[in-house]
Amino acid sequence: MNLKERRIAFEASKRIYESATLTFRGADGYDVYNTSIPFESDGRRLLFGRVERREELARSWVRLFEETGKDTWSVVPGSMVYTLEDPYISRIGDEHVLGGTHVQYERCRLSGYCGYFYRGTHIHDMYYFTTGPEKMKDIRLVELSDGRIGVFSRPKGDDLIEKYGSRSMIGFAIIDNLNDLSPEVIAGAPYIPGIFGINEWGGVNQAYLLDSGKLGIIGHICYKDRDANGVELKVYLNMSFVLDPAKREASHLQIIGSRSCYPAGPAKLPSLEDCVFASGIEMRTDGKADLYSGIGDCETGRITIDDPFAGHGAIARREELRHERV
Repeated sequence: MNLKERRIAFEASKRIYESATLTFRGADGYDVYNTSIPFESDGRRLLFGRVERREELARSWVRLFEETGKDTWSVVPGSMVYTLEDPYISRIGDEHVLGGTHVQYERCRLSGYCGYFYRGTHIHDMYYFTTGPEKMKDIRLVELSDGRIGVFSRPKGDDLIEKYGSRSMIGFAIIDNLNDLSPEVIAGAPYIPGIFGINEWGGVNQAYLLDSGKLGIIGHICYKDRDANGVELKVYLNMSFVLDPAKREASHLQIIGSRSCYPAGPAKLPSLEDCVFASGIEMRTDGKADLYSGIGDCETGRITIDDPFAGHGAIARREELRHERV
């Protein structure tokens, strides 16, 4: 089956236990979307969100928000404002790592973009430490069981269509520490075969170490379609797969969310009406998972789904990792 057929099959049998749109306070007049996953710092539940006016493109900021109610988040007063898009957060050793896309302008025209990375032991004291390759988004990091770091890349271009048939690939490399992260390492990450089909594209949004030693991946997988009026749509779906980091083999790729899984709402552009851009999951005490996702490039949603990694290991707790290394 092609991706559109797989999407239809998923929607015919999907199980969504909760579906909500998040409310953001303190950002009046702006949309907040494509957030990081929620995380804890100093006993507070936080997330980073992309903040942008509905009518503007490529003019975003990233702000820090604190959970102040069920599905309600409020901007943290006095927190740093980053000139980034689509933030993500990971924990490497004792440090937080914040990544996002920095858009570049020359003479008031968009000239390029690249990933920026910040690190720090405290979320309010992060400092820039490296940049990703030119015109590459969706670079992600994950701490491995031995303390090394997995690095996911997402090259995209016509040369990949000619060679692989897909519009993008996912690469995976392993580095010893954050000081080794560089544009050259990211660009040189060997590709993982078999993820995307003809004219499909996508990338990793959040990676999790499982207690089996494998990695659980939450990402996006995409194709182009047309609506009933002939308008071209960029269809973005939430997906997951499992990666064996030693063999660099991906398996059990599945769709876990589509636009119809989330509450109805607006889109930034007509072409993005069928777009959901995953942030990641947060496991619940009942064994299910809350999946957070941008919706239509203007809202953020949450759906509750079954554990996408069931049968492949539970997400490893950091306390257990530290104990194993002692």
